[in-house]
Amino acid sequence: MPVASRWHRGGTPKHNLHFRNEVESRTTLQELLLYFIFLTILCILTFGMVNPHMYYLNKVMSSLFLDTSVPGDERTNFKSICSIPDFWKFMEGPLLEGLYWDSWYNNSQWYNSKNSSRIYSENILLGVPRVRQLKVRNNTCKVYSSLQFLTRECYAKYTSENEDISDFGLKDDTEWKYSAPSINSPWHWGFVGVYRNGGYIFTLSKSKSETKNKFINLQLNNWITRGTRVIFIDFTLYNANVNLFCIIRLVAEFPATGGILTSWQFYSVKFLIYVSYYDYFIAFCEITFLILFTVFIIQEGKKMKEFKFAYFKSIWNWLELLLLVLCFFTIFFNLYCKIQIFLLLEQLLKRTEQYSDFYLLAHWRIFYNNILAITIFFAWIKIFKFISFNNTMSQLSSTLSCCIKDIVGFAIMFFIILFAYAQLGFLIFGSQVDDFSTFQNSIFAQFRIILGDFNFAAIQQDNRILGPIYFITFIFFIFFVLLNMFLAIINYTYSEVQDDYSIGRRPSFKLGEMIKKSYNNVLKKLKLKKPQEDEDNKSKKNKDLAEQARRKGFDENEIQSAEQMKKWKERLEKKYYSTEIQDDYQPVTQQEFREAGERITLHQFKTKPSDEKGFSSILLRQVEEPHDCHPVTTLEMGSLE
Repeated sequence: MPVASRWHRGGTPKHNLHFRNEVESRTTLQELLLYFIFLTILCILTFGMVNPHMYYLNKVMSSLFLDTSVPGDERTNFKSICSIPDFWKFMEGPLLEGLYWDSWYNNSQWYNSKNSSRIYSENILLGVPRVRQLKVRNNTCKVYSSLQFLTRECYAKYTSENEDISDFGLKDDTEWKYSAPSINSPWHWGFVGVYRNGGYIFTLSKSKSETKNKFINLQLNNWITRGTRVIFIDFTLYNANVNLFCIIRLVAEFPATGGILTSWQFYSVKFLIYVSYYDYFIAFCEITFLILFTVFIIQEGKKMKEFKFAYFKSIWNWLELLLLVLCFFTIFFNLYCKIQIFLLLEQLLKRTEQYSDFYLLAHWRIFYNNILAITIFFAWIKIFKFISFNNTMSQLSSTLSCCIKDIVGFAIMFFIILFAYAQLGFLIFGSQVDDFSTFQNSIFAQFRIILGDFNFAAIQQDNRILGPIYFITFIFFIFFVLLNMFLAIINYTYSEVQDDYSIGRRPSFKLGEMIKKSYNNVLKKLKLKKPQEDEDNKSKKNKDLAEQARRKGFDENEIQSAEQMKKWKERLEKKYYSTEIQDDYQPVTQQEFREAGERITLHQFKTKPSDEKGFSSILLRQVEEPHDCHPVTTLEMGSLE
C-alpha cells in the first residue's frame, strides 16, 4: 500500500521507537545513579582533606610572626620592614620571642618539654629553624661609561646565572660557605624573582641566648651584603590536638632597587593519616573512587570503540575525557604523597637537633589538594549533562551553542580593545599607580573597573589630563557599548530558541519524567500501586466529561464525535507533532487519510469553509508530497479545535 512519510518510505516502527526510548531512559538513569555515587565519594575525599582548624592554626601563627611589632617601634613588624636595620630588629625581637617558649605564663617549666619549644603551649617546634640567603655576583650588569667615576660596582637582579656561589666573610662556617641546591626541592616564586634551593645556610640553636648571640655576630660581620637578593626563614610546627603540621616560610626579598619586600607562606597539612575511624572511612572511599575510575575508563573506551571519530564531536565527551585525566592525576599525586610521607616522615621527626625540611612534603600535598579541587569543579559541571534534558536547561545549552560563533567574534573585538587600554594604562600610570605597575596588573585592574572597583583619584593624580580621558573612554566603550552588545547577542539568541521551543522543538525526553516513570514502575513491582490506576483515572475523567456534556444538552452523536476527534487529534500529534529525532516520524497511509476525511466535517469543527479548506490542504500536502512536506505545527493543529 502506498504511504506518505515525512522523510522516506517505511520510517521507524513504533515498537522499535518505544524500545529505543526505554533503553535510552534506562541507560541514562543507570549512568546518573553511578555518577551520583562517584560525585558523593569525590566530595567526601575532598572535604576529608580540609580541616577547619587549618585556617585557625594559620591565623594564629601569622598573627604571632607577622603582626608582632619590633621593640621600641609599634609601627614596624615583618609586613612593614623596609631596611636592613629593621630586618635585624625583627630577627632579634618578634622572631626570637615567637620561636622560643620554654615556660608557662607563671614562669613554671614544662614538665615534658624535652628541650623543645612549645609555641602558645600547644604547638611543638620540630627540629630547629633554618635561615638561608641567595646572592648575586658583582659586575653582573654594566655601568654606563660616563657614570663609572661614580661607581664601578653593579649587582643585577637574581637569576641562576647571576648567582654568587663563592665563599665570603669569615669563611669559617656554613653561613659563609655556599651549599649546593637539592635536586628535588621546589623553586620559590617571589615578587621579583624565582629562587632555587641552596645558598648560604645556618640553623638556629635550641638555646634562645645562643641564637641571639648568633644574630649579633652575623650582623656585626655584615652577613647581609649588597649582593643579597633574598633571605628565607623556614621552620615547622606540630599540633597534636588537631593532628596538623604547620610549615612556615618567611621571605624577605632585596630587589636591585633597594629596600625589602616581604612575603610569607603558612601551610597547615595533615601528614599522619589513618589514625581515627573517620580516616579509615576515607581510605574506603579512596578504594571505591579507584574502582569507579576504572569503570568509567572501560565505559569511555567502549564508547570510543563504538562511535570512533564521531565520539569527539560531543562537548560532553570531551568533558568526560578531561575529568578522567584529572582523576588520574589525583590518584597519582595521592599515591606519590603517601609514598613520600611513608619514606621521609619518620626520618624528619628524628632530626631533633637539625632542620627538618617538611616544605617538600607540604608542597606536594598542597599541589594534590589543588588538583583535587579542580577535579571536583569539573565533576559538578558534568551535572549539566544530566539536567540538560530539562526544558529550561536545554534552552540554556541551546542558547549558548547557537550564539557561540557570535560570542567568539565579539570576544576578539572585546580583547583587542581591552589589551589596547591595558597597554595605554600601563605606559601612562605604570610608574606611579600600583594597579598598573605591570601589564598583568593593568589587565586585572580593568576588569575591576568594569565591576566598579577602581581608584580614580590615583589615576587623576598621576596624570590630570590623560587620566580622566582614559577612564571616561574606557567606561564608554567597554561598559556601555561592548557589554551591552554581549547582552544583546545572548537575549536575541535566547528569544529565537524560545520561539523554536514554542512550536515543538524540545528535548525528546526529560529527566524528571524518566525518574517519575521509573519510580512508578518500582511501586508497581512492589505492589504499592495498581498497574491500571492511571488508566482508570483517565477513563473516569473521560466519563465525567461525557456526563457533564449530557447535562448541558449535547446529544450522544455530538459526544461520540467529540471523543472520536480527540482520539484522532492525539494520533495526529503522535505522528506529526513528535519531538523525536527525524528518523522517528511515522508514515500515514492513504486509507487512514480517507477515514480521517470522512470523519472531519464542517459541522464537527465549527469552522468556516476557508478553515476547512486550509486544514484539508495540510493533510493533502502530507500525502502528495512525501519528501518535502512538514510536520503539523501547533497553529495548524489548533484548527482541529
